[in-house]
Amino acid sequence: MKQLLLAVAIAAAATSCATTTSPTGRTQQVGAVSQAELNQLGARAFAEAKANNRQSSDAGQTRYVRCVVEAVTRELPAEWQANWESALFVDESPNAFALPGGKVGIHTGIFSVARNQDQLAAVIAHEIGHVVSRHHDERITRQMGAQAGLGILGALVGSQYGQGAANATGQFGGALAQSVFLLPNSRTQELEADVVGQQLMAEAGFNPQQAVDLWQNMMGASGSRAPEWLSTHPDPQSRIQELRGRASVLTPVYQQARAAGRTPQCG
Repeated sequence: MKQLLLAVAIAAAATSCATTTSPTGRTQQVGAVSQAELNQLGARAFAEAKANNRQSSDAGQTRYVRCVVEAVTRELPAEWQANWESALFVDESPNAFALPGGKVGIHTGIFSVARNQDQLAAVIAHEIGHVVSRHHDERITRQMGAQAGLGILGALVGSQYGQGAANATGQFGGALAQSVFLLPNSRTQELEADVVGQQLMAEAGFNPQQAVDLWQNMMGASGSRAPEWLSTHPDPQSRIQELRGRASVLTPVYQQARAAGRTPQCG
């Protein structure tokens, strides 16, 4: 038991690189890698995505995506202002992503659910919300801590009961960390990106109510899904209810943005 407690204590120390506060006021542990390293990792991943996946030759859709990305990123705080780059990939899955270093990738399949510029802005702002909320940093820090803790625990078990027990500990511990430690955090991040993204799209002059419509479209297009407690995404119905509640609060923000001249005309 003492050895187990020691392993847990060391694992906790490994994750405590730095403490910061997220845009929604949540305490985060970050800092396993520097922001410069995160930006390099993001740029490298984006370059690989472009090298390994076909990009759309539809100039109109490419301009449309770039227009929405530029409108959203103009509203970011100064520290996140960058020359944001976007790419439109030929892929029927309705997905998108954003990476540290100012990178946004969109699949052409997203147009099947994001049916106007406001709904596309909801997607893009959500993904950028992950970046500005430092979710990549937080995720890497937590995973490195979990791996370090499991390695230490496995070594302790192995010293007492042999290598077979150590291997079993690693396998079981990895599954436990994934289901209890890592995935719940991902759901927290998804909800936080919803909050940050919906605020951001309203400030950019996109209708925050359209985030609700987007997720209703997503529900209509999706098939069966895993239970919420085993999913990296929140329950869709709960998500829609929260988006709808925030939309009414953010309507004045959207109206003020429009009155101030932030009236995107992307498509």
